[in-house]
Amino acid sequence: MEAIGVGKDILGRYEDYLRAELRLSPHSIATYLIECRIFLAWLSGERADLLAVDSPRIVEYLVARQVEGIDQCTISKIISSLRSFYRYCVLEGFTQGNPAETVEMPRIRRKIPKVFSAEEIENFLSSCVPDTPSGLRDRALFELMYSCGLRVSEAADMSLDQLYLNEGFLKVIGKGGKERVVPIGEHAVHWLTRYLTGARPKLTRPKRKNSFVFLNRFGGRLSRKGMWKRFKEIAGQAGVEGKVHTLRHSFATHLLKGGADLRAVQELLGHSDIGTTQIYTHLGKDDLKEYHRKYHPRG
Repeated sequence: MEAIGVGKDILGRYEDYLRAELRLSPHSIATYLIECRIFLAWLSGERADLLAVDSPRIVEYLVARQVEGIDQCTISKIISSLRSFYRYCVLEGFTQGNPAETVEMPRIRRKIPKVFSAEEIENFLSSCVPDTPSGLRDRALFELMYSCGLRVSEAADMSLDQLYLNEGFLKVIGKGGKERVVPIGEHAVHWLTRYLTGARPKLTRPKRKNSFVFLNRFGGRLSRKGMWKRFKEIAGQAGVEGKVHTLRHSFATHLLKGGADLRAVQELLGHSDIGTTQIYTHLGKDDLKEYHRKYHPRG
């Protein structure tokens, strides 16, 4: 039984499983499938049977990938992808066990995420010039992302029926289709209201009516790529360095530094594991110096 021949058939059904049963995001599905296809291609070259793979064979594959120069994060992503794939194979009765389950994950030292200061946030948002429909959209978009700690995909996919501006909150559809309710700050409510009443109607097109909150100049959904592009342009004008996801990092860090409870921030971010949220509990050198000066008897 050749790996590629079987793999193509199984991967099609596996993709349906990821989408319909696990309800993963399109990005996660694409990542899993890409890694599985690369693995299948390697097995084909080795003349190995996809359904007879054992743990040593997977380790052999990981070593081969490491020789190519991939890092530990990619190794973890590969193992996660193969674990998910073979878990599906077990559920469907294709295999008796999951050979990837016993393959040890590499220990990865988590990087402290870059965070904007309050001044940098203000400079960035002030650089969104709201004198055009697109400019007003940008201001509303990035105010909302910072106010609510949204992922780019969550903002791009947001529809009008998820907004409850009068009540001051929005319903967010996160990874895996999980829903969470997040309060909206008054600044975000202000700019969203201005955008929805004064700019969005001008961006809509009669033949492209849709319910997405943020539209491009053609009346369609403003894509993640479009958001990244606008962020980069505005950040350059504001003189700040970072990525659009830095707004989410800043949201979490500023809340915790302000005294928010870690569990509350976990809920607001939509993290299933509080360990993921804990990366935001770091303190910078300036904070440590100030704490030492203020509280240490010899500070």
